[in-house]
Amino acid sequence: MLTWAEARAACHAAGAAVPPATETVPLGLADGRTLAEPLVTLTDLPAFPTSSVDGWAGRGTQPWRIVGRVLAGEDPAPLDEDGTCVEIATGASVPDGVTAIVRVEDSLVEPAGVSGDARAMRDWRDAGEEAAKGEVLLPAGTPVTPGVIGLAASCGYHALTVRRPLRAELLVFGDELLTEGLPGAGRVRDALGPQLPAWLARYGCEVAPVGPPVKDTLEAHVSAIEAALTRADVVCTTGGTMHGPVDHLHPALAALGAEYVVNTVKVRPGFPMLVARMPGGKFLGGLPGNPQSAVVALVSLVAPLLAGLAGRSADLPKVTLGSDVPGRGDYTHLALVRLDTDGLAHALPHAGSSMLRGLARAAGFAVIPPGTHGTAGTVVELAPLPLSPGEFA
Repeated sequence: MLTWAEARAACHAAGAAVPPATETVPLGLADGRTLAEPLVTLTDLPAFPTSSVDGWAGRGTQPWRIVGRVLAGEDPAPLDEDGTCVEIATGASVPDGVTAIVRVEDSLVEPAGVSGDARAMRDWRDAGEEAAKGEVLLPAGTPVTPGVIGLAASCGYHALTVRRPLRAELLVFGDELLTEGLPGAGRVRDALGPQLPAWLARYGCEVAPVGPPVKDTLEAHVSAIEAALTRADVVCTTGGTMHGPVDHLHPALAALGAEYVVNTVKVRPGFPMLVARMPGGKFLGGLPGNPQSAVVALVSLVAPLLAGLAGRSADLPKVTLGSDVPGRGDYTHLALVRLDTDGLAHALPHAGSSMLRGLARAAGFAVIPPGTHGTAGTVVELAPLPLSPGEFA
C-alpha cells in the first residue's frame, strides 16, 4: 500500500510517460488546451522600435523643425538631418536617427519649431525589448489562456500545436443503484453517475454520456470495460474496489491483463482506490462506491494521472488552516475544507465517506500528513476541486 504522496507521484509519472497525441488548431480554438511545443517567438518583440506615446520624435538640438508625421502602421524614412522632427503616434515605428521623443503634453510648438524636455525614461520601445527572435516564451505543458493566445498572435502565430483533449468514460457498478426516483427498499440513488463526468470535464476531458449501471457480474464488468477502452483514454469506474462477494473489478482487471500503477492508498477516506495500466497503454481509475470517497480518489489519483497525460504539473497549492483538523494516524487525512473570505481553510461538517453535503460547499481537501494533526495557523497542501469549468483543463 503506497502513501498518498507516493501514489500521486506514481500516477503522474505513468501519465507523463505516454507519448502525447497532438493537433494544430487556430488560435481562436486553442483556449483551455495545453501547449504541446514550446512557444518560441518568430520575431523580435517588438519587431521594430515603437513609440509608447503621442508626441514629437526629433534629432539633435532644439527647436526642431517639423518635417513630417508618422502614424501606426507606416514604415517611416530615416530622420537624417539634425534639428528636425516628425509628429509621432503611439505604436508608430520610430524612424532611424531619432535621438529623443518629447510627449505632446510636454512640448511647445512655435514658429521656430518644437521644443520640450524628454522624460528621463525613454518613451519608445526598442526592437527585441520584450523578447528576441527565437527566444522560448513559454514551455510545453503551459495551459493556453487568452493571454497566451494574445502573446502567440503578437509574435506571428496563427495556430498552435496543442495536446489533443483526453477522452474519458465513466462506468457505474452496482445493482443497488437507482438512476431516478427516491431511494428506498434497499436501493439508493446513484450520485456519482451525474457528478463525476462534470468533474472530469472540468479537468479538461471530453466525457462520454454515462450509461445505466453495469450489472454485478464478472462478465458484465469485463465487457463494459473492454467496450469503454475502445472509446476512451481513461476509464473511471465506481464501486467494486474491495474484495467482497460482488466486487468484480479486480478479477475483471486480471482477466483483461491489466497492470496496477496503484492498488490501494494509505489515505482516509477512500483508501480502496486504484489506477491500472491497460493493454494498449490506456488507463483505468477504480474509484470507491461511497460518494465522497470516490471524489477523494478522483483528486488523489485520477487528477495527477490526467495532469501527466496532459503534460502538466501536478503540484498542489498551499493553504493556511483556520480551524483544527484531526489526523488519521498512519494514514494521510484528506479533510474537506471551505475557503472563507479571511483566506483561511476551515474544516467542513458532513464529511463522512458516504456524505455529499460537505462536498457541495468545499474548495477541496486539506492534506494532513500521516502522524500529524492539523492545527489552526498551520500551512498545508490543498488537493483542490476544479470549481470553475476549464480551471484544470
